[in-house]
Amino acid sequence: MKRIARDILREKSGQMLTVDMEATVYQAVKIMTQHRVGAILVVGIWTERDLLHRTLDPQFDPRTEKVSQSMTRALISAHVDEQVLQLYDKFLGRRIRHLLIEEGGEYAGLLSAGDIMRANLQQRSEEYRALNEMVSLE
Repeated sequence: MKRIARDILREKSGQMLTVDMEATVYQAVKIMTQHRVGAILVVGIWTERDLLHRTLDPQFDPRTEKVSQSMTRALISAHVDEQVLQLYDKFLGRRIRHLLIEEGGEYAGLLSAGDIMRANLQQRSEEYRALNEMVSLE
């Protein structure tokens, strides 16, 4: 069975975390840490990479800087019916670690590269098991 983004979202059953544009970096990091995620949606997306890049600036203060100052505004998304290999292409081609999934013109969820990797391994394992059953002498 070919896995699609919808399947992965269903298995993940996690909520898409958001934060207000006026939230500070500190508040966003606190939410991300509590929920053990690597990205949070604002009007754009704010990720661990955004945090890492900002920490190099000596003027950076996570308690006062707004996430809107360093978030990524150009959102990259995939349709909920795209297959795992198509999703892989987006992650590798764009060098991203998080991908918004959309359905009906709205965002339905957020997948990480790890989610896609796990889904791909599960799919390959199911295919291997099915092939093994077909050629089994028992």
